[in-house]
Amino acid sequence: MYKLVLIRHGESTWNKENRFTGWTDVDLTERGVKEGRDAGKALKEKGFEFKYAYTSYLKRAIKTLNIVLEEMDQLWIPVEKSWRLNEKHYGNLQGLDKRETVEKFGEEQVLMWRRSYDIRPPKIEETDDRHPINDPRYKNIDEEGSVPATEALCDTVDRIVPYWENNISQNLKKYGEVIVAAHGNSLRGIIKHLKNISNEDIISLNLPTGIPYVFEFDENLNLQKDYFLADEETLKKLMDEVANQGKK
Repeated sequence: MYKLVLIRHGESTWNKENRFTGWTDVDLTERGVKEGRDAGKALKEKGFEFKYAYTSYLKRAIKTLNIVLEEMDQLWIPVEKSWRLNEKHYGNLQGLDKRETVEKFGEEQVLMWRRSYDIRPPKIEETDDRHPINDPRYKNIDEEGSVPATEALCDTVDRIVPYWENNISQNLKKYGEVIVAAHGNSLRGIIKHLKNISNEDIISLNLPTGIPYVFEFDENLNLQKDYFLADEETLKKLMDEVANQGKK
């Protein structure tokens, strides 16, 4: 039996302020730090012993992973960072207040930008300091045109599924238990692939911050079951929080 744990980073400062974040590198709040600690304690209590870990290039995910592993006394394990695990790039929406954006464009349009499969937010120009082409951490991305100016979930899926198939899944088979600390949309891309969720149904999947999501596979990496390490009442409350961020 192989076990994969996906965890969305703890609450960030822009989560708290209800802003579109994307590739903007914001930090955790005190609540976000506590969420990481609670996740680490829950995983340790359930007997998880990770042999390998993955995270993105963004510090809210990196710090969450470190906090989780520290609680588990597993800071020593190998950690691989990849831009492919970054959040969906929200283009020119990054930094904007979600409710103010709803007031301007309407709930339906903002929902499409946030959760739809193939509708991209307005792109950001390369002359804008916020464009990742101006960030040194992305200078070594080799594929031509791969640094995004905006993304829909389909674009996030296109970059994450090959990484899952060629990298994460291979180390899962090698090590048995692997943890991935990343972001709402990059993890939704993995989940969509693993559970074969339709383009239409993926819009309703809301991942809470800081709650471990466990996937169990057989020896051929066929998914057997998946579950959150949280009670149903807490999980529903946190998922509703995420869903309501883009409403008036």
